[in-house]
Amino acid sequence: MLIDFFYTLRAAKLPVSVKEYLSLLEALQAGVVGPKSEDGWSLDDFYHLSRCVLVKDEKHYDKFDRAFAAYFKGVEMVADLTKELPQEWLRKLLERELSPEEKAAIEAMGWDELMETLKKRLEEQKERHEGGSKWIGTGGTSPFGHGGHNPAGVRIGGPGRNKSAVKVWEQRAYRDYDDQQELGTRNIKVALRRLRKFARLGNELELDLPDTIRSTAANAGYLDIKMVPERHNNVKVLLLMDVGGTMDEHIKRVEELFSAVKSEFKHLEFYYFHNCVYDYMWKNNRRRFAEKFDTWDIIRKYNKDYKLIFVGDATMSPYEILQPGGSVEYNNEEAGAEWLQRLTHAFPRFAWINPEPQGVWQYRQSISVIQQLMSDRMYPLSLKGLEDTIRLLSK
Repeated sequence: MLIDFFYTLRAAKLPVSVKEYLSLLEALQAGVVGPKSEDGWSLDDFYHLSRCVLVKDEKHYDKFDRAFAAYFKGVEMVADLTKELPQEWLRKLLERELSPEEKAAIEAMGWDELMETLKKRLEEQKERHEGGSKWIGTGGTSPFGHGGHNPAGVRIGGPGRNKSAVKVWEQRAYRDYDDQQELGTRNIKVALRRLRKFARLGNELELDLPDTIRSTAANAGYLDIKMVPERHNNVKVLLLMDVGGTMDEHIKRVEELFSAVKSEFKHLEFYYFHNCVYDYMWKNNRRRFAEKFDTWDIIRKYNKDYKLIFVGDATMSPYEILQPGGSVEYNNEEAGAEWLQRLTHAFPRFAWINPEPQGVWQYRQSISVIQQLMSDRMYPLSLKGLEDTIRLLSK
């Protein structure tokens, strides 16, 4: 009965063999996840078992998850870890459209006022609200809830709409960038290769043994030594990538860049962050709260000869950069700007690559802030932008 599931995984280009499929059937028959009955193993049990048996490399987890969800018609496998709020409060029934004049008339609260007011609303609110300007609800101008409009609010439940929330109340699941993404063009790789020619260390020449043997044989046995320029790639890259939220719009292009970087640079270290760098980063998005890497440890671990590259759209609330506690996910003790300055001080050769179109940069306050912190070393994710980045890092 699971043959179609097997072919779904193969269609998703997962390296799943027939032997592994048979091992999965044997595990089910052996009762590894309990007997199959009305109260027996759940879909979640089967998910963990099948992933364990069929997937041999963590980099394929995302492909497996998407194929699994497609086969089982989108069954949710990730638990909701958000603090409980009545779902009825967050059910959107209307879509309210405001005129530009009405939007301009809505006043934004300051950070301290916003957090204090949210605390009061949670204590006072007893029922659902919709279309209002005060309570946690939907479709209105209140700074708390979703589906409406407010220039600086806390989004609770529901999808983002205006990209204006200064904090998001939910436990979001991000996916790792796929380093096996096939490039639609070789130009990115060609641009990245230009960085390597500046990193040849050691001898200028090395012995070309095959050519020496060939030339010596052709010279009647008299030794004819041939030398060639040493080819040794010593470029060291520390890649920090923004993931989730507004970066979902740029996944394909960032995956192409990530694939090219992994194939071109032998000495590559990478970490993920969300929106802005704080006191920790991670390498696996599914385990980002269990497997953290302290930012201070990262700074101390790598030498200053690493070239530091940030990849992110720099699109967020300015509070996330400048305000302690401004992170959308947790209450960070120090502002993101402090950590960005520490990183750029530790790694003097740094740059920021932004996948957002350069024409919108001037309209995003957070991008302007990041540009200042990066000493204007921000470049678009384009061939020209990559060339400018490499030219800067090669100096």
